Amino acid sequence: MQAISLAYGSESQQFGELYVPPGPGSHPVVVLIHGGFWRAPYDLTLMEGLAQDLVGHGIAVWNIEYRRVGDPGGAWPGTLQDVAVATDYLRPIAPTYALDLDRVISVGHSAGGHLALWLAGRSHIAKTSQIFRPSPLQLTGVISLAGASDLELVWKLNLGKGAAAELLGGGPAEVGEHYASASPTALLPFQIPQVLVHGDADDRVPLSVSQVYAQQAQQAGDAVRLISLPDTDHFELIDAKSQAWTRTREEILALLKSPGRTT
Repeated sequence: MQAISLAYGSESQQFGELYVPPGPGSHPVVVLIHGGFWRAPYDLTLMEGLAQDLVGHGIAVWNIEYRRVGDPGGAWPGTLQDVAVATDYLRPIAPTYALDLDRVISVGHSAGGHLALWLAGRSHIAKTSQIFRPSPLQLTGVISLAGASDLELVWKLNLGKGAAAELLGGGPAEVGEHYASASPTALLPFQIPQVLVHGDADDRVPLSVSQVYAQQAQQAGDAVRLISLPDTDHFELIDAKSQAWTRTREEILALLKSPGRTT
């Protein structure tokens, strides 16, 4: 299915590709967020196969692009601002494309998994933060695929050879407020269902990152499930022909059956 390219801002990277299933709607929506350690060489084409698969199952998909490290205006705060504005852009376009804003989930891979989780917690960001945005679109649920979910842990493990520091402008001791505003673990609880899918053979973002996040989220009172996939690497999760993706799609369909907020 041909995607509709829509700009949510004036910069070249501020756009998304909207996939709308046939029929009158109202269509549930997946906000799809690619990874690549928040860096410019990686873009939304990584997720096109998943988008095509989901729209074939009756789900509208908003596959978003955003300014990354290396792009003008990327990193802190632009990367996070873009993802927030792109998600909230569903509000003005919903009537035109028959989108159901009561059934919206974010699904992200790797660094995109971090951003998908962050979207669910951004209502807890301090109003003094550069990335605070009032009245964020409420999500039904979140699915993180090998997500870089805890930015302090990502920094400690030096994942992506300094990727967290590149995104936020330094380490926790230097820019602690950035970590407090941008790391999902600092914004818990979200009070919506969360599913973490992670392969135990992942050599980019180790399974332990999702394990630590799941424990923290559960301790905060959130409903979180960690699905550990045996003999599965980092990129198999975004292969639309893989068993890993089939399992993820089942989780997406389950979350979109009905609104999942617990408050």
